[in-house]
Amino acid sequence: MNLGNLKPAKGSVHKAGKTIGRGQGSGKGGTATRGHKGAKSRSGYSRKIGFEGGQMPLQRRVPKFGFTNINRKEYQGINLNKLQELADKGLVKKTVTVKDLVDNGMAHKNDLVKILGGGELKASLKITVHKFTATAKAAIEAAGGEAINL
Repeated sequence: MNLGNLKPAKGSVHKAGKTIGRGQGSGKGGTATRGHKGAKSRSGYSRKIGFEGGQMPLQRRVPKFGFTNINRKEYQGINLNKLQELADKGLVKKTVTVKDLVDNGMAHKNDLVKILGGGELKASLKITVHKFTATAKAAIEAAGGEAINL
């Protein structure tokens, strides 16, 4: 072994990429590998999402239709059989509130909750949420419970 064949351990030295834009003597000066003119040769260039080289983009070619109501309220629906499961597991006792449903992962804390009539409810529960369907309200009251709107 001598000074001529010393080299760093494999993987310990990171080889730098090509050095560009450091004058004509470097061989990569001038346009710095960006070519001549055009958006990609300029600083600050970033391609817009959906850009198709100047062709009319797809999202502008396709016709728009329909209507989106900005005042729409979106409710998180929960069926009666899910409430019955909670009662069977002992996770809720006599009363069910939105907080109980959030704690059991059935809704998020800012959700509006609506009880739907799917399934069967045998437990007598006092349920306090934002809305009920007519069938759900009837089933809750038939089971001896109470449906209270917030």
